[in-house]
Amino acid sequence: MDSESEFESVRMDPDPIRRGQRASSLLMLYQQRATELARLRKAAIEEAHRERGLSYTEIAAALGITKGRVTQIRSSAPPRERAFFGVGPVSIGVPYRYQTTDRERPLIAAEDAQTGEELERLLDSLTLAVTRYQIEPDREEPPAGDSVVVCGPKSAPVGADLMSRDPVLGMVKADGRWWIEHRPTGERYGSPSDEPEPRSADVAYVARHHEAERVIVHIAGIHGIGSLGATHYLTAHLAEVFAQVGDQSCSLAVRATYEGLTITGSELAAGPYVW
Repeated sequence: MDSESEFESVRMDPDPIRRGQRASSLLMLYQQRATELARLRKAAIEEAHRERGLSYTEIAAALGITKGRVTQIRSSAPPRERAFFGVGPVSIGVPYRYQTTDRERPLIAAEDAQTGEELERLLDSLTLAVTRYQIEPDREEPPAGDSVVVCGPKSAPVGADLMSRDPVLGMVKADGRWWIEHRPTGERYGSPSDEPEPRSADVAYVARHHEAERVIVHIAGIHGIGSLGATHYLTAHLAEVFAQVGDQSCSLAVRATYEGLTITGSELAAGPYVW
């Protein structure tokens, strides 16, 4: 159904509750599309100035707006790296992990909960509307639309499936521990917390899958704290990463240090690799 037909369908829906629910969903979608158009316009202005050598006065005249309006667009529109997570709305999912307390039950680890909160703050700063969901141990697919999947290959099938699509980086288990592996060379990156003399540091896998009509960002730490470290890195370096990969599928590995649930530093360990 195209947008005009969907709009008319909502208007004609005889059920007031369903009509209200559908109107709310459609309004969020339209707002996100309007924000993305503002980002695209800003990027087009900068590209015309940078690559075609046009002055902002010339660009304003070509677009039929004032130079002052061009200045306003350049300062207020969302940054280009917003597109790393798609157009929005974006669903953020973290995994249940089965643990035994008084009985075996699915729980969300503190590291994963904190990762979800930090990701929501990052997306909010990019003017992306966010919804949340939980990743059950048997989940095989992410939700429809743009999403972030915080899930290793051992936590749920969706994590293993997404990682299997990456031709460059993946996770393997060897010598009783997990590693991030560079598939073409076999080079591996292990968690310093798993060394004979463990240190408070971890590594994480990050991938961006650009599909036909959506973006799936996949984050998987060797341990839960690694995903929080990856989020810390993206928060500080998203513009730099997007400048390198653009609107393409890619993956990278991040190394982070921590104290408790506080990330004290993060850096690129490998990549980003475009595929």
